[in-house]
Amino acid sequence: MTISTALQSALTGLTAASRASGLVSDNIANALTPGYARRTLELTGNIVSGTGVRVAGITRHSDPVLVANRRGADASQGHAETVSRFHGEMARLVGGVDDPTSIPNLMAEFESSLIAAASNPGAQVRLDAAVDAAVDLAQALNQASDGLRSARIGADRSIGQQVDRLNLILKDIEEINSRVQTTKLSGGDTSALLDQRQRLIDEVNTIVPVNVVSRDHGSIALFTDGGAILLDGKAGQFSFAQTPQAMPHMTVENGLLSGLQFNGSPIRTAGTGAPIAGGTLAAAFEVRDTLAVEAQKGLDSVARDLIERFEAPGLDPTAAPIDPGLLTDNGARFSSTGEVGLAGRLEVNAAVDPARGGQSWRLRDGLGATHPGAPGDATQIKAFHQALTTQRPVAGAVFGTADMTAADLGAALLSSVSQNASRATERLTFATASQTEMHRIELQQGVDTDVELQTLMQIEQAFAANARVIETVSELMDTLLRL
Repeated sequence: MTISTALQSALTGLTAASRASGLVSDNIANALTPGYARRTLELTGNIVSGTGVRVAGITRHSDPVLVANRRGADASQGHAETVSRFHGEMARLVGGVDDPTSIPNLMAEFESSLIAAASNPGAQVRLDAAVDAAVDLAQALNQASDGLRSARIGADRSIGQQVDRLNLILKDIEEINSRVQTTKLSGGDTSALLDQRQRLIDEVNTIVPVNVVSRDHGSIALFTDGGAILLDGKAGQFSFAQTPQAMPHMTVENGLLSGLQFNGSPIRTAGTGAPIAGGTLAAAFEVRDTLAVEAQKGLDSVARDLIERFEAPGLDPTAAPIDPGLLTDNGARFSSTGEVGLAGRLEVNAAVDPARGGQSWRLRDGLGATHPGAPGDATQIKAFHQALTTQRPVAGAVFGTADMTAADLGAALLSSVSQNASRATERLTFATASQTEMHRIELQQGVDTDVELQTLMQIEQAFAANARVIETVSELMDTLLRL
C-alpha cells in the first residue's frame, strides 16, 4: 500500500465515521419522538478508487406490521374516547342516584310533594312546593334536551374541523410523496421526509383508519378499510357543510344536516363496511346521527308519558277535553306529530304556575277552576298523584314493553344511561390499554439508547484509528521531505 492510498483510505474512514456519529446522535436525540425511525449507515467498499470505504446510503428501520397494529389501536382509542365522552355527558345531564337534581329524583320529589299537598290541601306553601317540584322536573328535562342539542352541534362542528384537517393532511402527504420520489431518484437521503410523512399518516389514521400501500420510488397510497382511496398519486377531497344549529328534528335523511361527500359523491358514515368506519370522524357522525338521536328519544318518551298521564279523560273535571293538562307541550296538549324534541318543550301549565301569572290553588281545585274551592278538599290532588303512580304502557317501547309508573320510567331512563356510560367506559379502558401496549412494543423495536451508545464508542475508536493513520502519514511525509 502506498502512502497516498493509506491517506485516501483514512480520509474516507473519517468521513464515514463522521456521518455515522451524526446518525447515532440523531437516533439518541429522537428516541421518544413520534414518527421517528432508527437510522443506520450503509457502507461499502470504494469500487471507483479501489481503496477506502464509501457511504452507500442511510437505512431507515421501521416494522410495517408493528406500525399498522399501533395505528389500529390509535384509531380504536380515538373512536372509543369520543363515544365515551358523549355517554359521560349524557349521564351527567340525567344525573345519578345520589344527585338530588337528577331526573329520577326530581320525579320522586314531585310525587312526594303531591302527597304532602294532599295531606293539607289548604296550605298554600305546600301547593306552591308541588308546583315548584313540577317546574323543576320539567326544567331538568329541558336542560337535558338542550345538552343533547349542544352535543350534536359540537359533533357537527368537530366533523367540519376534522374534514378540513383531513383534506389538508392528504395534500401534504401528496406533496411529500413527490419530494420523496425526487430525492430518492437523485440519490439523497429521504429519512426526514419519511418521518414527517409517517407523522401525517398517523394523524390521518386517527381521524380515518388507513392502510398504507407502497408505490414506486418511495411513494405510498392510502386506502381505508372500507375501500375508499384517500391517496393514490392525487389526494382525494372530502366535503362537508357545517350547520349552526342541530335541532332534534334535523337529520341527514330530511336534508337538514349535511352528510359526507368524497370526491363529489356521498359516502356512508355508519354501518358495517362504511368507507370511514372507525376513528374519530366516524365517532363524531355516530354521536350526531345515532347516539344523540337515541338519547333524545329516551327523554322525549319520558316527557310524553308525563304529559299523557295528566291528559287522561276524566282526570280533571274542570278542564275541557281539548285543554292541556298539568304538564304541557309548550302550553299545548301532546300531539303525536310533535314528539321529536318534546323534552325540550315540556313545561308546567301556566294556570297553576305563580311565576307565570297562575295560581297554585288550581292544583287543588282543578286547572279550569275560576275561583278557589273548599280548602280541605284533596280529591284533585290525589287524582294527580294517582296519575303519576298508575302503571301504564310506555309509547315507543324505548324502555321495554312493560307497564310502568312515572317513577319506574325515570328509573329505566337512569339505568339505560348508566349502562351505556359504563359500557363506553369499559371500551375506552380496553382501547387505551391496547394503545399503550402497542406504543410500548413499537418503542421497544425502535431506538435502544444503550445499543446506540455502544455503537458511538465503536465509531469513536474507528475515528481515532483513522486519525492516527493520517497522523502517521503526515509524519512519514515530513521525514521523506527532510531527507
